[in-house]
Amino acid sequence: MRFLGNVMATIIGIFIFFMLFFFGIILIGTIFGEEEGVEVKSNSVIELNLKDISNDYAGKYKDPWMDVFSEKKSVGLSDIINAIAIAKTDSDIKGISILNQDSSLGLAQSKELREALNDFKKSGKFVMAYANDYSQRDYYLNSVANTIYLNPAGDFDFKGLSTEIMFFKDLQEKTGVKMEVIRHGKYKSAVEPFLENKMSDANREQTTALLHSVWSSILEDISESRHISTARLNEIATGLLARTPEMAKENKLIDVIAYEDVYHDAIKKALKVKGDEDYNKVSITDYTKKTATTAVISESDNQIAVIYAQGEIHGGEGDVNEIGEGSMRRSFQEARKNKDIKAVVLRIDSPGGSALTSDLIWREIELTKKVKPVVVSMGNYAASGGYYIACNANTIFAERNTITGSIGVFGVLPNFSRLTTKIGINTEQIMTNENAKYSPFVPLNEKFKAVTLEGVERVYKTFVTHVAEGRKMTFAQVDSIAQGRVWTGTEAKKIGLVDKIGNLNDAIKEAASLAKIKDYYTQNFPEYEKDFSELFEKLPFAKSKEELIKEELGEENYFVLQQIKKIQMQKGIQARMPFEITIH
Repeated sequence: MRFLGNVMATIIGIFIFFMLFFFGIILIGTIFGEEEGVEVKSNSVIELNLKDISNDYAGKYKDPWMDVFSEKKSVGLSDIINAIAIAKTDSDIKGISILNQDSSLGLAQSKELREALNDFKKSGKFVMAYANDYSQRDYYLNSVANTIYLNPAGDFDFKGLSTEIMFFKDLQEKTGVKMEVIRHGKYKSAVEPFLENKMSDANREQTTALLHSVWSSILEDISESRHISTARLNEIATGLLARTPEMAKENKLIDVIAYEDVYHDAIKKALKVKGDEDYNKVSITDYTKKTATTAVISESDNQIAVIYAQGEIHGGEGDVNEIGEGSMRRSFQEARKNKDIKAVVLRIDSPGGSALTSDLIWREIELTKKVKPVVVSMGNYAASGGYYIACNANTIFAERNTITGSIGVFGVLPNFSRLTTKIGINTEQIMTNENAKYSPFVPLNEKFKAVTLEGVERVYKTFVTHVAEGRKMTFAQVDSIAQGRVWTGTEAKKIGLVDKIGNLNDAIKEAASLAKIKDYYTQNFPEYEKDFSELFEKLPFAKSKEELIKEELGEENYFVLQQIKKIQMQKGIQARMPFEITIH
C-alpha cells in the first residue's frame, strides 16, 4: 500500500509540475509577445474585424493570470475607436477595409464606430467594405464606407425593425408554475409576459415609439452616407426593393457587385500595388495594441478617469460583463482621492439589475460630485438601474439610439403551489412568527404581498426622488415620464432625462471643460480584484453535476427534484429522521 501511495504521489507531483510549467510558458510568452509588438509597414490597410469585440472596455485585473486567460483579454471598442483616430494621421495607414463584417455590437456602439470611421475619411484616406451577404445591422455600420461591395450570390437584408414578445400567462395556468409579480409602473413591460397573454396598450405604445425612433436614427445615418432620402429608404424597406444584389445596387445601397478577389484588386489599385503582389494589412486588434504601447501620453499630470459600467447590475465584485458594487465603488473612491484625476466619466451600457447595488453606486457618484465633476456617457443601454446610476451626474450624454429611462421597480416571486398540488406534493410550514417565511409551495399570502408591494413602492419613490434631484425636476414631472417607460436617447433629451446627444469622446471633452483643463490623458477603470481560480468557476468542467442542474432549474425546482429523488431511493427499512427541516 505504501508503494502504491508513493507511485500516486509521484504521478500527481509530475502532473502538477507540467501544469505549472505549461501555464508559466504561456504567461512568459504572453508578456514578451506583447513587448515585441506588431510591425506596421508603410502603405498598409487596417482590416476592421470586430467578431470578438462586444464590450466598450476589455477590462484589467490585479491578478496577471486573469489578464492572460480572461475571455475578453484583447481590446475593447473604446480602444479601437481611439486607434482609428490615431490611424487618421498615421502616414503608414492608407485606408480601412471592412471585410465580411460579423459584428455583435449594439446599435449605439455601431453608431459611435461609424462616427469614428466618418472622421477617418476626412483625412482623404479610404474606407472600403465587402461582404458575402449583409444583415441589416452590419449594413448600418458598413454603409459608412466610400465604396460598398457585395458578392453576386449574396443576400441583402433591409426591411425595417421588428420585435417579438413571448407571453407565459397561459403556460403558467397549464403547468401550475406562477410568477407572482409586484410592480410599480404601468410601462414595466419586463414582467408583462407573466401577467397577460397579449401586449397591453401601454406596452404597445412605448415599443412602437421606441422602434420608430431607433429606425429613424438608422435611416438618417444611412441617408447621409449614401445620399438617399429617408423617405426613399423607407420605400425600399417596405417594398423589399433591395433583396438581391442587383436590386440593392439599383437603389444605390451598394456600389459594386463582385467577388472578393475583385475587391482586393480594387484595394491594390488604390494603394498603387502591382496586381501580382499582395498589399500590406494589419488587423484592427493588432494595430490597437501597437498604438496603445506607442501612443504619446500627455506631459500634463491631469487625468480624466473613465469608469466603465457594462452588463447587468449585481452585488459582489463584478467583471467586464457584470456591474458589481465592489469594483465600481472602489473605482469611484480611487478617482475621488487621486489629486491628478480632475474629472470622472461614467460610461454605462446596462439594462439595470439590483436596486440596492444601483443605489450604492449612485451614492459614490454623489460623493464624487462634491469633489470633482462627473459626466455620464450612455452606450447601447442605460435603462432602469442603468439610468439610476446616471441620473445625478453633472451632464448626461446619450447616442440617439441609446435605450434609456425605464424608471420603474418590480419584484417577481416564483410560486409552485399549483404544480406541487398537481403532482401530489403538499407542504406545511411551522413558524415562530406569522410572516417568518415566504414559501413558493403555498399560495401567496395577501398580507405578504402587501408588505412586498410596500417595499417596491419605497424603492420606486427613492428612485424617482433621486432622478428629480439630479435632473432638477419635480417628483410629479419625473413620475409622469417614469412608470417604467423606455425612451431612446433622442426622446430622452426632449423630456429632460438626457442633456446632450454625443459619444464617449464628447463626454470626455465635456468633463475636461467642467474641470477647466485642456491638457490631459484618460485612465480606465475598474481594475477587477479577481484571482485565477475564479476564472474556472464559471466553466462547465469546473462545476459538479448538481451545480449545473441547480443553475438551469433554479433553487426551488431543484429542491422539489431532490425530494422526489430521495423518496424514490428510500427502499427497505430506514434508520433516519422521518422528515427534513430547514430553518429560514
